[in-house]
Amino acid sequence: MVDEPGADAMFSTLRRFARKRPAVEACELCGVELGPGHQHLVEPARRTLSCACDACAILFSRQGAARYKRVPRRIRSLRDFHLSDRQWEALSIPIGLAFFFHSSPLDRVVAFYPSPAGATESLLSLDTWSDLAAANPVLEQMEPDVEALLVNRVGQLRGSRPPSYYLAPIDACYRLVGVIRARWRGFSGGSETWDELGRFFDGLDAAAEPVTGAPRA
Repeated sequence: MVDEPGADAMFSTLRRFARKRPAVEACELCGVELGPGHQHLVEPARRTLSCACDACAILFSRQGAARYKRVPRRIRSLRDFHLSDRQWEALSIPIGLAFFFHSSPLDRVVAFYPSPAGATESLLSLDTWSDLAAANPVLEQMEPDVEALLVNRVGQLRGSRPPSYYLAPIDACYRLVGVIRARWRGFSGGSETWDELGRFFDGLDAAAEPVTGAPRA
């Protein structure tokens, strides 16, 4: 495990989700007032998120070499995803949650798990990801920088629900990390943390499109 080089920038993003939101938010590009459920842009070089209005977000809809990329809103629940217990154990992730995304600046897939200190990077070998991608072609559809494979095996570890897997917007992953960082108490996290995580994934399931095999283009 290694600390993320851009930790200060990432923690700034996490604080955005962990703290109480102000009554009124504004687009960070043009300043127009935003409503709830507004869009986000990610800056891949710094791994930070910016709130954006629809008009500004549209400017970055093409995921090219621009400074910002528009974060998609779609959530896909992967119903036939293949990840064995042995493969999971090989990742050496101490909590049953992790997200994986392709970083354009690093030109590789990176893995993070939420912790009370924020997002912690777990070393991911090329062979490990290649094996996972070969068993799950749906991962070829994952958009660099803005979309992640989100793995939830907490329920399996606690004996309450089977593992669940998603292709999720990167802002949802940051929001999950913010929940852990803001609410974790003591060694085990505390009941409030686990209740909040349950509500987070219930909301994710309600918004997700079930996908089996390769998703529609």
